Amino acid sequence: MRPSTLNTLVRVVLCAAVWWLSGCVAQQKLPYLQSKEYSTQNPVSAPNERRAYRIQPSDVLSIRVQSVQPALNEIFNITDSRAVFSGDPSNLFLAGYSVDETGSINLPTVGKLKVEGLTIDGAQALVQKEVGKYVRDANVLVKLLSFKVTVLGEVRAPGRYFIYNTQATLLEGLGLAGDLTEFGNRQNVKLIRQTDNGSEVVLLDLTDPNLLKSKYYYLLPNDALYVEPLAARTTRGNANNLGLVFAGVSSLVLILSYLKVF
Repeated sequence: MRPSTLNTLVRVVLCAAVWWLSGCVAQQKLPYLQSKEYSTQNPVSAPNERRAYRIQPSDVLSIRVQSVQPALNEIFNITDSRAVFSGDPSNLFLAGYSVDETGSINLPTVGKLKVEGLTIDGAQALVQKEVGKYVRDANVLVKLLSFKVTVLGEVRAPGRYFIYNTQATLLEGLGLAGDLTEFGNRQNVKLIRQTDNGSEVVLLDLTDPNLLKSKYYYLLPNDALYVEPLAARTTRGNANNLGLVFAGVSSLVLILSYLKVF
């Protein structure tokens, strides 16, 4: 092989290596909640009052009535206990009480009850009071069935997830989706939240320890998270494609050099 051809091949390989390395993600961009104040000796507190969720139209509630009068219980218990343990959200949704546009639910015998704006505990107290007029020594349990979040973008398992909890944090939501990939932009996560006036979007920085104090740290039903990709993802993809081209060119040069020898 001629020296000039060899030099050209070396330059091509070096260029490919530099291009590939430019697609690597710096380690300091990966850890969450970065702070020099954290230590292994003393915990660092981050005050953040949990805000109780207030019921809105289109929510779905599970209402269970327990008493010494089984026949009366079944009037209200439209949720099949088998559906609760099956883990299928669609069964729970179909068997729950939907909050209509007026913010009310329609209970058998009791009629319509206004629950919009109440916390889950407040709705439970209201339902127990009204059901108690018809069922002796009734014990009422109210749960929110429609707590779901959507996680999209650079996560390992994007999709929609149901949360069987009255409180869920941003980190829990991302954890349901398998966490961010290496190429997820941890400094620019979009939270899309539905409000009475439409949708609002806020950018969250997972590397900032003040995130723990943010009012957006706790998720609300129907929240959506979108993790933007880093520029390194596109660069890495282009580098892989370019590497294939360089490999083909190198093979062609070697073949031509071999043919010239013979």
